[in-house]
Amino acid sequence: MKEMSVAFHLNCLCQGGAERVVSSLANQFAEEGYTVYVATEWYDTDEFELDPRVQRVHVGLHPEDGKKNRVTKFFLRIRYLKQFLKEYRPSVLVAFAQRANYRALMAAGGGDIPVVISIRTDPVGHYDALSDRIQIRRLFPKAAGCVFQTQRQREFFRPYLQDNSKIILNPVNPRYIGVPKPAVPEKSVVHHARLVDFKNQPLLCRAFLKVHAKHPDYVLKIIGPDSHDGTKEILDRIIEENHAEDFILLTGGSSAPEQELVKGSVYAFSSDWEGLPNSLMEAMALGLPCVATDCPCGGPAEVIRDGVNGLLVPIRDEDALAAAINRLIEDRELAARLGAQAAHIADTANAQAVFEQWRDYLGSLVR
Repeated sequence: MKEMSVAFHLNCLCQGGAERVVSSLANQFAEEGYTVYVATEWYDTDEFELDPRVQRVHVGLHPEDGKKNRVTKFFLRIRYLKQFLKEYRPSVLVAFAQRANYRALMAAGGGDIPVVISIRTDPVGHYDALSDRIQIRRLFPKAAGCVFQTQRQREFFRPYLQDNSKIILNPVNPRYIGVPKPAVPEKSVVHHARLVDFKNQPLLCRAFLKVHAKHPDYVLKIIGPDSHDGTKEILDRIIEENHAEDFILLTGGSSAPEQELVKGSVYAFSSDWEGLPNSLMEAMALGLPCVATDCPCGGPAEVIRDGVNGLLVPIRDEDALAAAINRLIEDRELAARLGAQAAHIADTANAQAVFEQWRDYLGSLVR
Protein backbone atom coordinates (compact mmCIF):
# COMPACT_ATOMS: atom_id res chain seq x y z
CA MET A 1 0.00 0.00 0.00
CA LYS A 2 1.12 3.57 -0.68
CA GLU A 3 1.83 5.68 2.38
CA MET A 4 -0.80 8.35 1.70
CA SER A 5 -4.41 7.43 2.49
CA VAL A 6 -7.26 9.49 1.05
CA ALA A 7 -10.77 10.04 2.40
CA PHE A 8 -13.49 11.61 0.28
CA HIS A 9 -16.55 13.14 1.97
CA LEU A 10 -19.83 13.93 0.23
CA ASN A 11 -23.54 13.37 0.75
CA CYS A 12 -23.98 10.18 -1.28
CA LEU A 13 -22.94 8.53 -4.55
CA CYS A 14 -26.14 9.06 -6.55
CA GLN A 15 -25.95 9.78 -10.28
CA GLY A 16 -24.58 13.33 -10.30
CA GLY A 17 -21.53 15.19 -11.53
CA ALA A 18 -19.64 15.46 -8.23
CA GLU A 19 -20.53 11.88 -7.35
CA ARG A 20 -19.15 10.63 -10.67
CA VAL A 21 -15.87 12.48 -10.11
CA VAL A 22 -15.50 11.12 -6.57
CA SER A 23 -16.22 7.53 -7.59
CA SER A 24 -13.77 7.81 -10.51
CA LEU A 25 -11.01 9.27 -8.33
CA ALA A 26 -11.61 6.85 -5.47
CA ASN A 27 -11.42 3.88 -7.80
CA GLN A 28 -8.22 5.14 -9.42
CA PHE A 29 -6.52 5.82 -6.10
CA ALA A 30 -7.45 2.29 -5.02
CA GLU A 31 -6.17 0.86 -8.31
CA GLU A 32 -2.85 2.62 -7.73
CA GLY A 33 -2.48 1.01 -4.31
CA TYR A 34 -3.65 3.79 -2.00
CA THR A 35 -5.92 3.23 0.99
CA VAL A 36 -9.17 4.99 0.10
CA TYR A 37 -12.27 5.80 2.11
CA VAL A 38 -15.53 7.32 0.91
CA ALA A 39 -17.47 8.78 3.84
CA THR A 40 -21.08 9.53 2.95
CA GLU A 41 -24.15 10.82 4.72
CA TRP A 42 -26.53 8.29 3.23
CA TYR A 43 -26.98 5.52 0.65
CA ASP A 44 -29.09 6.03 -2.46
CA THR A 45 -30.87 3.63 -4.81
CA ASP A 46 -28.94 4.39 -8.01
CA GLU A 47 -25.31 5.00 -7.14
CA PHE A 48 -21.96 4.88 -8.91
CA GLU A 49 -20.02 1.70 -8.24
CA LEU A 50 -16.90 1.68 -6.11
CA ASP A 51 -13.90 -0.60 -6.47
CA PRO A 52 -14.13 -3.33 -3.79
CA ARG A 53 -10.87 -1.99 -2.36
CA VAL A 54 -12.52 1.35 -1.53
CA GLN A 55 -13.94 1.40 1.99
CA ARG A 56 -17.39 3.02 2.13
CA VAL A 57 -18.15 4.43 5.58
CA HIS A 58 -21.48 5.83 6.78
CA VAL A 59 -21.00 9.13 8.65
CA GLY A 60 -24.59 10.37 8.49
CA LEU A 61 -27.40 10.29 10.99
CA HIS A 62 -28.36 7.08 12.77
CA PRO A 63 -31.92 5.73 12.75
CA GLU A 64 -32.46 6.90 16.33
CA ASP A 65 -31.55 10.48 15.30
CA GLY A 66 -34.59 10.87 13.06
CA LYS A 67 -36.82 12.60 15.60
CA LYS A 68 -34.20 15.03 16.88
CA ASN A 69 -34.38 18.71 16.01
CA ARG A 70 -32.52 20.32 13.12
CA VAL A 71 -29.79 21.94 15.20
CA THR A 72 -29.05 18.70 17.03
CA LYS A 73 -28.86 16.83 13.73
CA PHE A 74 -26.43 19.40 12.38
CA PHE A 75 -23.99 18.91 15.25
CA LEU A 76 -24.43 15.14 15.17
CA ARG A 77 -23.25 15.11 11.56
CA ILE A 78 -20.11 16.96 12.61
CA ARG A 79 -19.57 14.56 15.51
CA TYR A 80 -19.93 11.46 13.33
CA LEU A 81 -17.44 12.83 10.80
CA LYS A 82 -15.01 13.58 13.64
CA GLN A 83 -15.41 10.02 14.89
CA PHE A 84 -14.62 8.71 11.42
CA LEU A 85 -11.45 10.80 11.24
CA LYS A 86 -10.36 9.69 14.70
CA GLU A 87 -10.88 6.02 13.87
CA TYR A 88 -9.50 5.84 10.32
CA ARG A 89 -6.87 8.63 10.39
CA PRO A 90 -6.65 9.38 6.64
CA SER A 91 -3.68 11.40 5.43
CA VAL A 92 -6.04 13.92 3.82
CA LEU A 93 -9.79 14.58 3.79
CA VAL A 94 -11.29 15.78 0.50
CA ALA A 95 -14.79 17.25 0.64
CA PHE A 96 -17.08 17.67 -2.36
CA ALA A 97 -20.01 20.13 -2.48
CA GLN A 98 -21.14 22.95 -0.26
CA ARG A 99 -22.41 21.37 2.94
CA ALA A 100 -19.77 18.66 2.85
CA ASN A 101 -17.14 21.40 2.61
CA TYR A 102 -18.49 23.09 5.73
CA ARG A 103 -18.83 19.82 7.65
CA ALA A 104 -15.28 18.76 6.82
CA LEU A 105 -13.79 22.05 7.95
CA MET A 106 -15.81 22.01 11.17
CA ALA A 107 -14.82 18.43 11.91
CA ALA A 108 -11.14 18.62 11.02
CA GLY A 109 -10.18 22.18 10.12
CA GLY A 110 -7.15 23.30 12.10
CA GLY A 111 -6.31 19.74 13.16
CA ASP A 112 -3.50 17.49 11.99
CA ILE A 113 -5.48 16.03 9.07
CA PRO A 114 -5.39 18.47 6.14
CA VAL A 115 -8.76 19.27 4.59
CA VAL A 116 -9.13 19.97 0.89
CA ILE A 117 -12.46 21.40 -0.19
CA SER A 118 -13.87 21.40 -3.72
CA ILE A 119 -16.18 23.92 -5.40
CA ARG A 120 -18.45 22.18 -7.89
CA THR A 121 -21.05 24.81 -8.87
CA ASP A 122 -21.59 28.49 -9.60
CA PRO A 123 -20.82 30.28 -6.29
CA VAL A 124 -23.35 32.99 -7.12
CA GLY A 125 -26.62 31.79 -5.67
CA HIS A 126 -24.94 28.98 -3.75
CA TYR A 127 -22.23 30.59 -1.62
CA ASP A 128 -23.40 34.20 -1.28
CA ALA A 129 -26.12 34.08 1.40
CA LEU A 130 -25.35 35.74 4.74
CA SER A 131 -24.87 32.35 6.41
CA ASP A 132 -22.43 31.35 3.66
CA ARG A 133 -20.42 34.55 3.99
CA ILE A 134 -20.10 33.97 7.72
CA GLN A 135 -19.01 30.36 7.30
CA ILE A 136 -16.61 31.17 4.47
CA ARG A 137 -14.89 33.85 6.53
CA ARG A 138 -14.64 31.58 9.56
CA LEU A 139 -13.94 28.20 7.95
CA PHE A 140 -12.17 28.61 4.60
CA PRO A 141 -8.89 29.86 6.12
CA LYS A 142 -8.68 26.44 7.83
CA ALA A 143 -8.58 24.60 4.51
CA ALA A 144 -5.24 23.17 3.45
CA GLY A 145 -6.31 23.65 -0.14
CA CYS A 146 -9.18 23.84 -2.59
CA VAL A 147 -9.85 22.42 -6.03
CA PHE A 148 -11.80 24.71 -8.32
CA GLN A 149 -13.20 23.88 -11.73
CA THR A 150 -12.85 27.38 -13.21
CA GLN A 151 -10.89 30.58 -12.73
CA ARG A 152 -14.13 32.53 -12.15
CA GLN A 153 -14.94 30.26 -9.20
CA ARG A 154 -11.53 30.98 -7.71
CA GLU A 155 -11.96 34.73 -8.11
CA PHE A 156 -15.31 34.65 -6.32
CA PHE A 157 -13.65 33.48 -3.09
CA ARG A 158 -10.89 36.08 -3.06
CA PRO A 159 -9.03 36.70 -0.72
CA TYR A 160 -9.43 33.11 0.53
CA LEU A 161 -7.82 30.08 -1.13
CA GLN A 162 -5.97 32.04 -3.79
CA ASP A 163 -2.47 30.73 -3.09
CA ASN A 164 -3.18 27.18 -1.95
CA SER A 165 -5.74 26.18 -4.58
CA LYS A 166 -5.67 24.48 -7.97
CA ILE A 167 -7.95 24.32 -10.99
CA ILE A 168 -8.55 20.72 -12.12
CA LEU A 169 -11.03 19.76 -14.83
CA ASN A 170 -13.52 16.95 -14.43
CA PRO A 171 -12.41 13.67 -15.99
CA VAL A 172 -14.21 12.89 -19.22
CA ASN A 173 -16.08 9.60 -19.05
CA PRO A 174 -13.93 7.10 -21.04
CA ARG A 175 -16.95 5.93 -23.02
CA TYR A 176 -16.87 9.27 -24.92
CA ILE A 177 -13.22 8.95 -25.97
CA GLY A 178 -12.26 7.23 -29.21
CA VAL A 179 -15.81 6.69 -30.47
CA PRO A 180 -15.71 6.22 -34.29
CA LYS A 181 -17.39 9.04 -36.20
CA PRO A 182 -19.57 8.40 -39.24
CA ALA A 183 -18.11 9.35 -42.61
CA VAL A 184 -21.02 11.73 -43.14
CA PRO A 185 -22.80 13.21 -40.11
CA GLU A 186 -26.56 13.15 -40.05
CA LYS A 187 -28.44 16.40 -40.30
CA SER A 188 -29.08 16.84 -36.63
CA VAL A 189 -28.27 19.22 -33.81
CA VAL A 190 -27.74 17.19 -30.65
CA HIS A 191 -27.82 17.84 -26.92
CA HIS A 192 -27.68 15.53 -23.92
CA ALA A 193 -28.52 16.37 -20.34
CA ARG A 194 -31.35 15.82 -17.91
CA LEU A 195 -34.29 18.10 -18.58
CA VAL A 196 -33.99 20.71 -15.83
CA ASP A 197 -34.60 24.43 -15.56
CA PHE A 198 -31.05 25.81 -15.36
CA LYS A 199 -29.98 23.92 -18.49
CA ASN A 200 -32.58 26.00 -20.36
CA GLN A 201 -33.55 23.51 -23.02
CA PRO A 202 -36.59 25.70 -23.84
CA LEU A 203 -34.13 28.33 -25.10
CA LEU A 204 -32.50 25.67 -27.28
CA CYS A 205 -35.85 24.64 -28.72
CA ARG A 206 -36.85 28.22 -29.51
CA ALA A 207 -33.47 28.84 -31.13
CA PHE A 208 -33.81 25.67 -33.17
CA LEU A 209 -37.18 26.79 -34.49
CA LYS A 210 -35.27 29.62 -36.19
CA VAL A 211 -32.60 27.20 -37.40
CA HIS A 212 -35.25 24.88 -38.84
CA ALA A 213 -36.93 27.74 -40.68
CA LYS A 214 -33.67 28.19 -42.57
CA HIS A 215 -32.63 24.54 -42.68
CA PRO A 216 -35.84 22.47 -42.74
CA ASP A 217 -33.92 19.24 -43.33
CA TYR A 218 -32.31 19.39 -39.86
CA VAL A 219 -33.73 18.00 -36.62
CA LEU A 220 -32.94 18.66 -32.96
CA LYS A 221 -32.37 15.63 -30.71
CA ILE A 222 -32.42 16.18 -26.95
CA ILE A 223 -31.24 13.09 -25.09
CA GLY A 224 -31.84 12.97 -21.35
CA PRO A 225 -34.22 11.97 -18.59
CA ASP A 226 -36.95 14.12 -17.09
CA SER A 227 -36.02 15.78 -13.77
CA HIS A 228 -39.75 16.31 -13.04
CA ASP A 229 -39.28 20.01 -12.31
CA GLY A 230 -41.70 21.08 -15.07
CA THR A 231 -39.09 21.58 -17.81
CA LYS A 232 -40.33 18.69 -19.93
CA GLU A 233 -43.87 20.07 -19.85
CA ILE A 234 -42.55 23.41 -21.12
CA LEU A 235 -40.71 21.64 -23.94
CA ASP A 236 -43.78 19.59 -24.84
CA ARG A 237 -45.80 22.79 -25.05
CA ILE A 238 -43.24 24.50 -27.32
CA ILE A 239 -43.23 21.45 -29.61
CA GLU A 240 -47.03 21.25 -29.72
CA GLU A 241 -47.59 24.97 -30.29
CA ASN A 242 -45.12 25.02 -33.17
CA HIS A 243 -46.15 21.67 -34.68
CA ALA A 244 -42.54 20.57 -34.24
CA GLU A 245 -43.16 16.92 -33.40
CA ASP A 246 -41.23 15.75 -36.47
CA PHE A 247 -38.11 17.85 -35.97
CA ILE A 248 -37.69 18.50 -32.22
CA LEU A 249 -37.24 15.09 -30.64
CA LEU A 250 -37.13 14.41 -26.90
CA THR A 251 -35.67 10.94 -26.86
CA GLY A 252 -35.48 10.42 -23.09
CA GLY A 253 -32.59 8.83 -21.25
CA SER A 254 -30.15 6.51 -22.98
CA SER A 255 -27.75 3.81 -21.83
CA ALA A 256 -25.36 4.72 -24.66
CA PRO A 257 -25.85 8.41 -25.53
CA GLU A 258 -22.41 8.64 -27.12
CA GLN A 259 -23.53 6.36 -29.96
CA GLU A 260 -26.33 8.75 -30.87
CA LEU A 261 -24.48 12.01 -30.23
CA VAL A 262 -21.51 11.17 -32.43
CA LYS A 263 -23.81 11.05 -35.46
CA GLY A 264 -24.75 14.72 -35.10
CA SER A 265 -23.57 17.70 -37.15
CA VAL A 266 -23.58 20.22 -34.28
CA TYR A 267 -23.71 19.99 -30.50
CA ALA A 268 -25.62 22.76 -28.70
CA PHE A 269 -25.31 23.65 -25.02
CA SER A 270 -27.79 26.15 -23.55
CA SER A 271 -27.32 26.39 -19.77
CA ASP A 272 -27.89 29.59 -17.79
CA TRP A 273 -25.31 28.50 -15.21
CA GLU A 274 -23.19 25.44 -14.45
CA GLY A 275 -20.09 24.38 -12.61
CA LEU A 276 -17.99 22.59 -15.21
CA PRO A 277 -20.44 20.86 -17.58
CA ASN A 278 -19.60 17.21 -18.14
CA SER A 279 -22.01 17.02 -21.08
CA LEU A 280 -20.16 19.72 -23.01
CA MET A 281 -16.78 18.11 -22.35
CA GLU A 282 -18.16 14.75 -23.48
CA ALA A 283 -19.41 16.25 -26.74
CA MET A 284 -16.02 17.85 -27.31
CA ALA A 285 -14.27 14.53 -26.68
CA LEU A 286 -16.49 13.00 -29.39
CA GLY A 287 -15.08 15.57 -31.81
CA LEU A 288 -18.37 17.41 -32.27
CA PRO A 289 -18.35 21.09 -33.26
CA CYS A 290 -19.91 22.74 -30.21
CA VAL A 291 -21.90 25.90 -29.59
CA ALA A 292 -22.16 26.79 -25.90
CA THR A 293 -23.56 29.57 -23.80
CA ASP A 294 -20.81 31.42 -21.93
CA CYS A 295 -22.56 30.77 -18.66
CA PRO A 296 -21.34 31.50 -15.14
CA CYS A 297 -19.19 30.41 -13.44
CA GLY A 298 -17.09 30.10 -16.58
CA GLY A 299 -17.21 26.36 -17.21
CA PRO A 300 -17.64 26.54 -21.01
CA ALA A 301 -15.06 29.34 -21.23
CA GLU A 302 -12.63 27.16 -19.26
CA VAL A 303 -12.64 24.51 -22.00
CA ILE A 304 -13.66 26.43 -25.15
CA ARG A 305 -11.57 29.07 -26.89
CA ASP A 306 -14.10 30.88 -29.03
CA GLY A 307 -13.46 30.25 -32.70
CA VAL A 308 -10.64 27.78 -31.98
CA ASN A 309 -12.31 24.65 -30.58
CA GLY A 310 -15.92 25.79 -30.35
CA LEU A 311 -18.20 28.81 -30.31
CA LEU A 312 -19.39 30.75 -27.26
CA VAL A 313 -22.59 32.80 -27.20
CA PRO A 314 -24.24 34.92 -24.48
CA ILE A 315 -26.66 33.22 -22.10
CA ARG A 316 -30.42 33.50 -22.73
CA ASP A 317 -29.86 34.84 -26.27
CA GLU A 318 -31.78 32.59 -28.63
CA ASP A 319 -30.87 34.69 -31.69
CA ALA A 320 -27.14 34.34 -30.97
CA LEU A 321 -27.53 30.61 -30.32
CA ALA A 322 -29.49 30.13 -33.55
CA ALA A 323 -26.96 32.16 -35.54
CA ALA A 324 -24.04 30.11 -34.21
CA ILE A 325 -25.79 26.81 -35.01
CA ASN A 326 -26.56 28.07 -38.52
CA ARG A 327 -22.94 29.10 -38.96
CA LEU A 328 -21.72 25.58 -38.23
CA ILE A 329 -24.38 23.99 -40.41
CA GLU A 330 -23.47 26.24 -43.33
CA ASP A 331 -19.68 26.27 -42.92
CA ARG A 332 -18.76 22.60 -42.73
CA GLU A 333 -15.05 23.34 -43.04
CA LEU A 334 -15.21 25.49 -39.89
CA ALA A 335 -17.32 22.83 -38.16
CA ALA A 336 -14.80 20.12 -38.98
CA ARG A 337 -11.89 22.24 -37.77
CA LEU A 338 -13.58 23.14 -34.48
CA GLY A 339 -14.60 19.54 -33.90
CA ALA A 340 -11.08 18.26 -34.50
CA GLN A 341 -9.66 20.79 -32.03
CA ALA A 342 -12.40 20.06 -29.49
CA ALA A 343 -11.44 16.38 -29.44
CA HIS A 344 -8.05 17.30 -27.93
CA ILE A 345 -9.80 17.79 -24.58
CA ALA A 346 -9.38 14.03 -24.22
CA ASP A 347 -5.61 14.58 -24.02
CA THR A 348 -5.81 16.74 -20.88
CA ALA A 349 -9.07 15.66 -19.25
CA ASN A 350 -8.92 11.90 -19.56
CA ALA A 351 -9.32 9.98 -16.32
CA GLN A 352 -5.61 9.21 -15.90
CA ALA A 353 -4.47 12.79 -16.50
CA VAL A 354 -7.02 14.18 -14.04
CA PHE A 355 -6.15 11.53 -11.46
CA GLU A 356 -2.45 12.42 -11.70
CA GLN A 357 -3.24 16.10 -11.08
CA TRP A 358 -5.27 15.22 -7.99
CA ARG A 359 -2.63 12.76 -6.76
CA ASP A 360 0.20 15.26 -7.12
CA TYR A 361 -1.78 18.11 -5.57
CA LEU A 362 -2.92 16.10 -2.55
CA GLY A 363 0.55 14.67 -2.16
CA SER A 364 2.07 18.14 -2.04
CA LEU A 365 -0.35 19.18 0.73
CA VAL A 366 0.27 16.05 2.77
CA ARG A 367 4.04 16.49 2.51
